[in-house]
Amino acid sequence: MRVFVTGVCGQLGHDVVNELIARGHEAVGSDITEKYTGINDINAEYIQLDITDSEAVKAILTRVKPDAVVHCAAWTAVDAAEDEENKEKVYDINAEGTKNIAEACKELDCKMIYISTDYVFNGEGTKPWEADCKDYAPLCVYGDSKLKGEQSVSEILDKYFIVRIAWVFGKNGNNFVKTMLNVGKKYDTVRVVNDQTGTPTYTADLAKLLADMCESDRYGYYHATNEGGYISWYDFTKEIYRQAGYKTRVVPVTTEQYGLSKAKRPKNSRLDKSKLTENGFKLLPTWQDALTRYLKEIEY
Repeated sequence: MRVFVTGVCGQLGHDVVNELIARGHEAVGSDITEKYTGINDINAEYIQLDITDSEAVKAILTRVKPDAVVHCAAWTAVDAAEDEENKEKVYDINAEGTKNIAEACKELDCKMIYISTDYVFNGEGTKPWEADCKDYAPLCVYGDSKLKGEQSVSEILDKYFIVRIAWVFGKNGNNFVKTMLNVGKKYDTVRVVNDQTGTPTYTADLAKLLADMCESDRYGYYHATNEGGYISWYDFTKEIYRQAGYKTRVVPVTTEQYGLSKAKRPKNSRLDKSKLTENGFKLLPTWQDALTRYLKEIEY
């Protein structure tokens, strides 16, 4: 199988390419930079691609002729997306860029996997969001732009997977785990939000699921995070420090008390993942186990 992966310089795209290659598939990676800028441990063809350029998307995908496209590229700087000077670019990348990919996949009759987010929901209540729930009400520009990407994929294609994820951490790039490890080194005490609830997602585990999806035709909307229960960012930080052997004191605060974020974030990011098992996919391992493996991976 030949698979085209966007956003390969980021956390998830990097791991997807490596997983596909490990399975014997042919993976072609792309990102906006002229050369690959991630951790140099992948052995795949790299193609520079600006997904907002519809003609370039069509030309490159026509040349590559993939059986599947895993679309990981996105604007993910949630707070910066709220800045007036960035909003147009955010929609160009997350909404129009995704539409360009979907239209090219339609012409080539290849399947598409679109990586979306818990931010498409309003984050109210405590009930886990079901994969086929359509009660969309994004609270911020990032969430709205990703929702518009979802809508393009589902309107244009029949052969698609829309996979919503949350709280991502991986080897290739920056993330909450790395940030908290660095902060915990510098300070004796850290303040962490305890009223936003969800589950972390380790990209190495998620990449295996996405490769399984590439190999299947069980299309539709899915939610995918690690197992291990729903937690707050405060809970996650406590476990990060416990496993890393830190003595840093962690103080729980509300989102309002923390007060540093421009973008409004969902407080309920619980994602119901039952549709995975209903359709024959394996659930991801627990986030506690994933964190243990991740700390070893980054040699911490």
